Amino acid sequence: MSVADDSAQSPVGAIGRVTVPIPADGPGEVLVSVRGGSEAYAAWADHPIGRNLRVIVVESISARSVIVEPFPS
Repeated sequence: MSVADDSAQSPVGAIGRVTVPIPADGPGEVLVSVRGGSEAYAAWADHPIGRNLRVIVVESISARSVIVEPFPS
């Protein structure tokens, strides 16, 4: 798979659900629907986000790490 293919599969903009609460000072975990399935990512946020809340991926910081924000209800 080429780099262009990886960028086409970016999780940015995808909706996910928090599976491990995201604290203010470290990562939690989110399950995001990408590539026809669901994948787990380490997730950081500006503010704590609780388990089972919906989030949107706003930035990919590595292949398995993302920055998320709460999904507006």
